[in-house]
Amino acid sequence: MAQTWTPNSWRQKPIQQVPDYPDLAVLESVEERLAKYPPLVFAGEARRLKHALANVSEGRGFLLQGGDCAESFAEHGADTIRDFFRAFLQMAVVLTFGAQQPVVKVGRIAGQFAKPRSSSVEKQGEVTLPSYRGDIINGIEFTEEARVPNPERQIMAYRQSAATLNLLRAFAMGGYANLENVHQWMLGFVKDSPQAERYRKLADRISETMDFMKAIGITAENHPSLRETDFFTSHEALLLGYEQALTRVDSTSGDWYATSGHMIWIGDRTRQPDHAHVEYCRGIKNPLGLKCGPSLTADGLLELIDLLNPANEPGRLTLICRFGHEKVAEHLPRLIRAVEREGKKVVWSCDPMHGNTITLNNYKTRPFERILSEVESFFQIHRAEGTHPGGIHIEMTGNDVTECTGGARALSGDDLADRYHTHCDPRLNADQALELAFLLAERMKGGRDEKRMVVNG
Repeated sequence: MAQTWTPNSWRQKPIQQVPDYPDLAVLESVEERLAKYPPLVFAGEARRLKHALANVSEGRGFLLQGGDCAESFAEHGADTIRDFFRAFLQMAVVLTFGAQQPVVKVGRIAGQFAKPRSSSVEKQGEVTLPSYRGDIINGIEFTEEARVPNPERQIMAYRQSAATLNLLRAFAMGGYANLENVHQWMLGFVKDSPQAERYRKLADRISETMDFMKAIGITAENHPSLRETDFFTSHEALLLGYEQALTRVDSTSGDWYATSGHMIWIGDRTRQPDHAHVEYCRGIKNPLGLKCGPSLTADGLLELIDLLNPANEPGRLTLICRFGHEKVAEHLPRLIRAVEREGKKVVWSCDPMHGNTITLNNYKTRPFERILSEVESFFQIHRAEGTHPGGIHIEMTGNDVTECTGGARALSGDDLADRYHTHCDPRLNADQALELAFLLAERMKGGRDEKRMVVNG
């Protein structure tokens, strides 16, 4: 490294999006306590994820990354985690069939508690208070007391993350992820969807594949891979004091790892190359994500890639592109061409959520058709450039919320008030998320068929 890195070297750099804690002694005490707690994830797990992402970067896999926009303390419960995991697994099975490739499953969960904000204050009527920055920092209630940053919330976030991880590992390895279960859930979705006829053909093909596997003796009883799955966690590394407290040396390699999650990412608002968030992330060995918005230039991206992945290691860096459906065609091709020209090894992922937020009936929402449009453009551009569209990154929940308009059930602006539960940004509900997976699988299959026709002349 050009400069010596330590887990706290970020403290000597400028920093954006930090809370103003009223008592720094209490903050320091909390961070010291966290530094003595057990790691939430292990270095070997992070390496396994990096290996899987390396295959994605080489065109041999697909990344599905999704979950809550901002986890909350109030909504934490076994049913919420189960319903998210169930919807996520259904998406993964559909995408696996569509891509005919392994799907790397990474949740925005067990750590996604802090949120960057476009303004440091929020105004309601004549009252102005500090903005809500996520449950790990302050409360969502619009009161002066709730909006004061409280370091003790970091302890609560750690404990909730530990409990969530414990349940996710049980689901992933204890039989709940059985492929036959997921298949039956998927069939239930197709049966109940207003677009059932459209999805039935793909669902029938998956059913035929399952029947064939059973016929030749491949079942969950004799193949553990059919009843277990790898599932990894991720979050935005925004609150760097918390991240530093959970940064540990791996005893087998001597390298530093963030043990707060398997993968962490840098947001579009905190990716300044000479600032604290890039400084922290460049020194840890976890797989990293980098949000890429419309203001990112090609030269700026190459500078960040060199800082975050100087060894050009496959699987180390995922570029999470978030432009908006009307801007993706303008910005994505120039970034792809620069990265390809310099021979950089990255995973290209599409975040179709953050660039497509509008306000409707005084609610923030995201129209499903705009989300789908950005995903479609992302795939078309990569095919035109001869590169691999490696993944999608979405905000979703397993619950039946009404936060994004559109989809098969045609949610309208008038429906938003029914079940608008998000603590920050609007999420796809379970039906909309699975619908997106089916539509994406159709496009993936179409792309494979086109390639096959070209190869066969």
